[in-house]
Amino acid sequence: MMKMYSETPDTARVVPLPDFLAQARTLVDVHLNLLLPAELVSPTKLHAAIRWSVFAGGKRFRPALLLAVGETFGVASESLIATACALEMIHTYSLVHDDLPSMDDDDLRRGRPTCHVRFGEATAILAGDALLTMAFKTIAEDDKLPATKRVRLISEIARAAGTPEGMVAGQAYDLEAEARPVAAAELETIHRLKTGALITAAARCGAIIAEASPAELAAITDYAGQLGLLFQITDDLLDVTATAEAIGKTPGKDARSRKATYPALHGIEATRSYLASTHAAACEPLDRVERPTDLLRAIADFILEREA
Repeated sequence: MMKMYSETPDTARVVPLPDFLAQARTLVDVHLNLLLPAELVSPTKLHAAIRWSVFAGGKRFRPALLLAVGETFGVASESLIATACALEMIHTYSLVHDDLPSMDDDDLRRGRPTCHVRFGEATAILAGDALLTMAFKTIAEDDKLPATKRVRLISEIARAAGTPEGMVAGQAYDLEAEARPVAAAELETIHRLKTGALITAAARCGAIIAEASPAELAAITDYAGQLGLLFQITDDLLDVTATAEAIGKTPGKDARSRKATYPALHGIEATRSYLASTHAAACEPLDRVERPTDLLRAIADFILEREA
C-alpha cells in the first residue's frame, strides 16, 4: 500500500504530493502493462495502437485520485489497482475517440501523434472500443473484491462514462455547442459531464471500495464534482495560455473550433477568479470527512496550480 503518512502516528509526516503521484503512476503503469495484450500478440497493429495510446505519458490523474481516496480511508492499493487501471483505460479510449477527425480532429496528444494519425482512423476506433470493453473485463475479473462490490463499481463507471449523465453525453453536448452562443449554465453542464463525470466516478469508486459511510460518500462526491469542474476550467485556460510543449497537445484548438470554454465566455481574468472559487468549493466538503484529508486537499491545489 502506498503511504501518504509515516507509520508512526506521533511523528506523522505528509509525503509530498509529487512523490505520491509518481508512485501512483508507476504502480498503474506496471499493472496496465500486465493487463494489456503485448504488441506481438495478434492482431498486432491493434495492440500496438492500444499501447501507443495508453503509454503515451499521461499523468494517470483519475487512477491516482482513486488511489488517494482509498489511501484516505485506509484501503490497501491491492484492492484498488484493478479499478484504477480500468478508469485509465476508459479515459484513454475517450481521448482516442475525441481526437478523431469526426470529433475534435487533433493530430497531437501528450506530445506525439494521435492514435489515428499514427495507425489510421479505423484502427484508432477499434483501439478505443477495445479499451472500453477491457476496462469492464478488468473490474469483473478482479478477485481482490467481492462480486457484489464489482457489480456496483461496474454500474458506477458505466453511468459516468455513458449517457444521459456521463462523459459521452458531455461530448455530444460539446459538439452541439460548437459555433453558437452558450450560456454559463450550459457550459458548466458540458464540463461536469464531459470531464467531471469520470473524475467523480474515480473518487466515488475509491470510497465504494473502502466501504465509506453514506455521509462520507456524499462528501467525497461533492469534492470530486468540484474537482472535475476545476480540472476542465484549468484545461480551458491552458489551451489559451500554454504552449504545445507544455501541454503536449495543440494549443488554441478550442478557439479555432469555436468550442464553448470558460475563457471564451468569461475572459481570461474572470476565468482565473472562477478557478479560485471552484477550488474553495472543492475543498469545503472535505471538512465533513473525519479522515486525514491532506492528500485530497493537495490534489485540489495541484489542479489549481498546474501548468500542463
